[in-house]
Amino acid sequence: MNLPFTNRTEELRELDAAARAGGLLVVFGRRRVGKTRLLTQWLKHRGGLYSQAIEAASGIQIDQVMQDIGPSLKTTLAPKTWSEFLELMRLQEGVGVLCLDEFPYLVASDPSLPSVLQRWLDHQRPEGLTLILSGSSSRAMNDVFLNRSAPLYQRARKLLHVEPMGYRAFCEACGVRAERMDSFTRFALVGGLPKYWEFVEPRATAVDLAEALFFGRSAFLEDEPARILRDEGIVGLTALSVLEAVGRGAEKPSEIAARMGTAQTNLGRIFQQLLDASVLTRQLPFGESLRSTKRTRYRIQDPALRFWFQVYSPHRTRWRTYGREEKERLIQNHASTVFEDYCRSQHPGAALYWESDLEFDVVREEGGGLVVSEVKFKRLSVSERRRIEEHLAAAWQRSALARRTPSVVFEVLDGSLLG
Repeated sequence: MNLPFTNRTEELRELDAAARAGGLLVVFGRRRVGKTRLLTQWLKHRGGLYSQAIEAASGIQIDQVMQDIGPSLKTTLAPKTWSEFLELMRLQEGVGVLCLDEFPYLVASDPSLPSVLQRWLDHQRPEGLTLILSGSSSRAMNDVFLNRSAPLYQRARKLLHVEPMGYRAFCEACGVRAERMDSFTRFALVGGLPKYWEFVEPRATAVDLAEALFFGRSAFLEDEPARILRDEGIVGLTALSVLEAVGRGAEKPSEIAARMGTAQTNLGRIFQQLLDASVLTRQLPFGESLRSTKRTRYRIQDPALRFWFQVYSPHRTRWRTYGREEKERLIQNHASTVFEDYCRSQHPGAALYWESDLEFDVVREEGGGLVVSEVKFKRLSVSERRRIEEHLAAAWQRSALARRTPSVVFEVLDGSLLG
């Protein structure tokens, strides 16, 4: 499907404000999140120069930039270095915005570029010019702009993080009804990344979508994990092994290490790399912090990537032998984990809580007490809801947290939340 540009109202407002102020604006966000679509859509109305970097030697990259923006410049000169290019930009009149997309590719070819840019921004940038540097690699962008020792540290007026979009935006863009559970099931396969939404056909089922994206011949997401890790500069089999272990149910560090046949202490660096790249997310029990607890769980953050490791990788060889009912069951089990995340996201500060043999899906503070919720990815009857609430209250009384929290309300969150 060719989807219309949707949502991103706040991001467009941030871009407008940055352009009025001038200076350096940094735009970052994971692969496929829609940064390029956002920037090109904004530039249609704002005007400005845009070039998307390629992976090549520095001289070829500069030549590519000049091919992209040269027709809009008043010059016939062909710069050979970034210093010459920036001097050329300094001499131009009437250029309000210059956007260099996939900036980490440029730095990878010429590590001196951030220093060259620092000097230009500090001393030579034309008054009123906004330079936008965009990139997909979270780790590379952090190294260039958030590392205290980096030349461009604190040089940006604004760091704009383009995040995955939510379920409502998905429904609006894809023309599906938000209150329908099959709409959420399809959202669970693609998550908040607009590029993946292009495969969603309004009349197609979740099984159809899974086969188009994952299980079909030369499927679009067949090699997606490898591409994401490559973009982030995370190399070797260890990262993929960690993700395979997490996808197959090993969420605690000790369980992941045991599945991999290694010591837990050997995995600290790769855990941090995957967290920095927003591939993994770390869960702590409600009310606890890294300083107060060693109880930690890891979960694959992006729903589509989670499906890759939770369903596609373990079942890809046998998928064609499964009946439709078994395929639907696997997809529904995956969607239920995404629905839990969705329920927690509706309440800032809400979190999972667990201890020994107890687990509570959503715990949050409200009105001086706690609200403890059980999540069910289906629509429940009144009697089913009542039985679950009674079981939830009985389980809560056995928890350590119950002894510290006298005021508690219990609730059940089901598919009616989507309406």
